[in-house]
Amino acid sequence: MATPAPTLAPEGTVDQIVSFMSDCSLEATRPSAGDIAALGTSLKPGARVYLTMLPNRPLDELVASAVAVRKTGLEPVPHLSARHFPRMDALETLVGRLVDEAGARTALLIGGDTAKPVGTVETALAVIESGLFQRRGIKSVGLPGFPDGHPAMNEDEIEANLVTKLAAVQNAGLEAHIVTQFCFDQRPILAWLNWLGERGIHAPVRIGLAGPTSLMTWLNYARKCGVKASAEALASRSGLVKHAFKAVTPDPIIRALAAARAAGKIDHVSPHFFAFGGIGATAKWVQAPLSGAIRLNKEGGFDPI
Repeated sequence: MATPAPTLAPEGTVDQIVSFMSDCSLEATRPSAGDIAALGTSLKPGARVYLTMLPNRPLDELVASAVAVRKTGLEPVPHLSARHFPRMDALETLVGRLVDEAGARTALLIGGDTAKPVGTVETALAVIESGLFQRRGIKSVGLPGFPDGHPAMNEDEIEANLVTKLAAVQNAGLEAHIVTQFCFDQRPILAWLNWLGERGIHAPVRIGLAGPTSLMTWLNYARKCGVKASAEALASRSGLVKHAFKAVTPDPIIRALAAARAAGKIDHVSPHFFAFGGIGATAKWVQAPLSGAIRLNKEGGFDPI
């Protein structure tokens, strides 16, 4: 998909890591009141919390989570899965509630993992072109990105899909950004960011990273989501083998990306954390790199102090 990016030595400094982390966001699935409280004390005020939409759960639950996130002083960003809505007016009603009740201004729009739409809403592009976001007060739309490929699309389809939807969002007068699937290695991330630049795509990007969790949990999510990661590739990463039975973290990737941004190799890129090991654990972990309470280690990452 992309011209391979040069491998970067682990040169990131603590200040570069703090700067890179300053606009981090987190993904939450069915957060409890305690989870949301933990996010409120760990993240910076106004930080984005992306709220997963689960097809088999009541939409009231998504609205309630968004309201609770807003009350905590954070920015709720609900997922909207286009093909899981029976009609466009049902989706528009939900968006109206999210704006009116939770003050939502940004949404992440995905097509949905189902092969067939449950109703008449067939694509994310149709949602963008319907005008419902403008009518209901959404100002910014996030779109999914796939640095490590997609199990159901080839490279040409991925490119056409992203470029077409980005153009539609911009033509609608809305701000666009990209939120990626999680990755386990900085190399495909840097290569994919180069690929975006080669195509003149300069939308802000939130790079998906797995928060602290066990190696087996990482692997299970990788297989489930179709990420091109293997046990060998993950285990070969510095520091991963010795931590295989404890929590592993994405600090080497953060350090590499922070160094790349400081060197001017990437721009408008922020980390986005998937809380596979639990929202509380991820919220607690981000505190150290956000505040600079870390020390660099020889494995290319960092440790809390």
